[in-house]
Amino acid sequence: MLYPYRCPVCDDVLSIGVKTTLCRKCINRVERVAEPSCMRCGKPLEDETMQYCYSCKNNQHLYEQGKAAFVYNRSMKSSIAAFKYGARKEYGRYYAVELAKKHESWIKKTGAQALIPVPIHKERHKKRGYNQAKVIADYLEGETGIPVIDDYLIRIKNTEALKELSAVERKASLEDAFLVSETSKLLYRNLRCVILVDDIYTTGSTINECAATLKKSGVLKVYFLCACIGKDQGGE
Repeated sequence: MLYPYRCPVCDDVLSIGVKTTLCRKCINRVERVAEPSCMRCGKPLEDETMQYCYSCKNNQHLYEQGKAAFVYNRSMKSSIAAFKYGARKEYGRYYAVELAKKHESWIKKTGAQALIPVPIHKERHKKRGYNQAKVIADYLEGETGIPVIDDYLIRIKNTEALKELSAVERKASLEDAFLVSETSKLLYRNLRCVILVDDIYTTGSTINECAATLKKSGVLKVYFLCACIGKDQGGE
């Protein structure tokens, strides 16, 4: 009664006992990722004869494959903003449940040993109070049984907000932004296959840089799960 669950899109109070659903008016406001989708990053495609989006056809990605639950449309932009900047950490439960439900068989097929949340810099963590990717990962652990390791990959470069940058600028900004903790490398020396977890996938620059860092440390296969993903923008 004092802390009711809210719709993760419009923030309206839900019925008592409801934890992971949308209110009636928001059911049609979200767009779930459907086929056809890119075989590499999972972006929805307009042309069902295509196998890969423009980005994946024209750029090298160091991760194996990725999946998302929702298209990053206006409603999900509002939801993610509240989750990320408005202290609505409970929305992470909804994202995780939808990811686990939609991609259950794919998650099992990856053979992932751990979920690794994309890290944020300590200064940003101090200001925000939490890492939104870890919130989703923690809920995913409960849904999948795959353990979260949040001290393996570290962000050492406090990059500027990437949403205002071009793909080229994002790549330059993220260069040498991450490292693998030497202590964690020893502790998890048999770590060979992981799933990165984040809130949004747009150009893939962040996921790609994380994958590169992880593979340099000895991880052989890197997959990713994101709550939201952008649509294929063609040559834009």
